[in-house]
Amino acid sequence: MRALVRRAAAAATALALLLTGCGGGDGGPDGRITLRFQSLAWQKESVDINKQLVKEWNAAHPDIRVEYVQGSWDSVHDQLLTSFEGGEAPDIIHDASDDLADFAYGGYLADLRPLLPKGLTDGIPRTSWDTATFDGGVYGVPFLQEPRVLIANTRILKASGVRIPTPGKPWSWAEFRQVTKKLTGKGRYGVAWPLKEPVSVTLNLGLSAGGQLFHRGADGKVTVAMGEGDQVVPGTIHDQVNTDHSAARTALGMGGGDTLPGFFGGKYAMVPLGFSYRQQVVEQAPKGFEWTVLPAPAGRDGLAQGVSPQTLSVAEDSPHKKEAVRFIDFLLRPANMVRLAKGDWMLPTGTEALADPSLHTADRGWATGAALAGSLRSAPAQSVRGYPEWKDKVATPALQEYYSGAIDAAELRKRLVTDGNRVLARYQR
Repeated sequence: MRALVRRAAAAATALALLLTGCGGGDGGPDGRITLRFQSLAWQKESVDINKQLVKEWNAAHPDIRVEYVQGSWDSVHDQLLTSFEGGEAPDIIHDASDDLADFAYGGYLADLRPLLPKGLTDGIPRTSWDTATFDGGVYGVPFLQEPRVLIANTRILKASGVRIPTPGKPWSWAEFRQVTKKLTGKGRYGVAWPLKEPVSVTLNLGLSAGGQLFHRGADGKVTVAMGEGDQVVPGTIHDQVNTDHSAARTALGMGGGDTLPGFFGGKYAMVPLGFSYRQQVVEQAPKGFEWTVLPAPAGRDGLAQGVSPQTLSVAEDSPHKKEAVRFIDFLLRPANMVRLAKGDWMLPTGTEALADPSLHTADRGWATGAALAGSLRSAPAQSVRGYPEWKDKVATPALQEYYSGAIDAAELRKRLVTDGNRVLARYQR
């Protein structure tokens, strides 16, 4: 209802502008359309590439100007909600697919199905489109994806004599636990799990073991249920920290980048991180430091891993949806998608872009990441309404306490399932 009222108000405003000769839909007195593109690029290389692509578009399309607007991952959800409610949302919105559900169901984002060109639709695999599909509609174009990998100290691995995993022959979760015990020694832990934000890591890696956690019934409603596969990843991490003492307890409250000084100093043999953290390793590692990229452990479903790709969406209230999609199509041409991927040290979703030889070199682990692309799946929480609240109020504190040893597995299950279903029920009445 709120969205309908908002749209009606916007329509009335536009009509008033038209009747008073103020120019409602042409974007300016000269008839030129101006589109606002809010980007969340934050690394200098990535920001530079995004701005360069905007510059190239503007040079080739003088009648459709794109204005670059800098956003922030730290505050994007609340910032977008405020801009949607106030009728001031950017035309083109950069976000992540796991943040789209509430905006899509709330009527704030345009369904892109009738607007997307066939080449763009066919160029991205169905598994990637699934991450931005809600109730049959497509509310974002997934374009960058990031598997979680193990970044390891090469010298420590070689000295230990452990088997080095490959995408073709990865470690199992049980073998991974044994390896971290073997890599643990005086003043050193086999692994450091940076779990300041533990939920997406746990859910996404859990797919390899058959975990799902969220289950949609015949009535379309989602409930939380914790099966055997859902317990493999959290159980492994819990036991590494509290039983084997092969995982650093102090790392549990860290963000990914916070673990790097200890990693460089030999305090941790391995750190599970997003693929893009390789850039920080390259920039910050001391001279002569040897490191490698390994695939995350595999379970009964192999290397399956949940991802929430970065997406480009169009605001429902934008008066220039077709032009906005034209810009998205330009931004995501295969060659441009490769530029964006390399700028963010991530993988492109597009089939042609992913095949680019520069993304399959052994240098800096590119080949390992590219080999994992076919195993990436839609994150379990992708289309769950109320997920942000469940994550913040229920799952994050519960997992943090479980990993630290403050609660046991039974209490974790009670909180995730019982308390979690109470939260989700409010969004599905």
